[in-house]
Amino acid sequence: MALLSALTPALAALLCVVIGFLFVKSKGSGVKSQAKNKDFRPWVDQDLQDNSNVLEKDDDDAEDYNEEEDIPHVPYSPPRYPEETMAMRSQDFLSLMSQRRSVRFISPEPVPREVIDNVIHTAGTAPSGAHTEPWTFVVVSDPETKHQIRLIVEEEEEVNYRKRMGDKWVQDLARLKTNWIKEYLDVAPYLILIFKQTYGILPNGKKKTHYYNEISVCISCGILLAALQNVGLVTVTSTPLNCGPQLRLLLKRPANEKLLMLLPVGYPASDATVPDLKRKPLDNIRVHI
Repeated sequence: MALLSALTPALAALLCVVIGFLFVKSKGSGVKSQAKNKDFRPWVDQDLQDNSNVLEKDDDDAEDYNEEEDIPHVPYSPPRYPEETMAMRSQDFLSLMSQRRSVRFISPEPVPREVIDNVIHTAGTAPSGAHTEPWTFVVVSDPETKHQIRLIVEEEEEVNYRKRMGDKWVQDLARLKTNWIKEYLDVAPYLILIFKQTYGILPNGKKKTHYYNEISVCISCGILLAALQNVGLVTVTSTPLNCGPQLRLLLKRPANEKLLMLLPVGYPASDATVPDLKRKPLDNIRVHI
């Protein structure tokens, strides 16, 4: 026992030396591995992080794929306007978009299919991460399919209002006189369901990374809203909570597509009304440094 007691401090000291050596070695190897990659940067912006890096690192089916090693560049020279014309055009567009409202009373009057195709094509001009264009716009005009969509949405929305959403959320929506009844899903001549493609499918069946897919699709949705306003059509932005999987199956969309937004589209009903809302003035939304 006496011998053990005498050795204990020595063993403890030796153990500390070993642990310190291992720590310094592991730290040094980490620095060396980072030094080898001069472009190493830790991920810092959690708001912009999506499943892109997860697919790249962890998915055995993912594969880097380039149709062309170098994308050719071509001259680009958009119209350049005199300052007076720029100011007038910007004011005209502001006036047009200031009239945009969320409209829940939509006319069943038919809308030319060409117009719908054009506004969706316009939405497809949005920028996207690495030009992956990770969007699918599903246009529904079939009455039976529209009704099936309404049944799915209303069932889930009633649960949302009664159980999932907090009292404050429900009270805020009550001011706008909105609830889980979505009659416009039957009435509107078109429903446009926007799906984000969480990854692409390559010709060889492998998965292609879609960088910032949700942000990219959100930008295209904004352009779509502007395009609809430009042709005199109305909609209400709908993000049907907990309906995505059912609607994806109903519309026979693949597993890599996730529902982001649902838009009923048409002319406003003759008796349509909207809440008398005011928008923030410029000084409340613009910071000029």
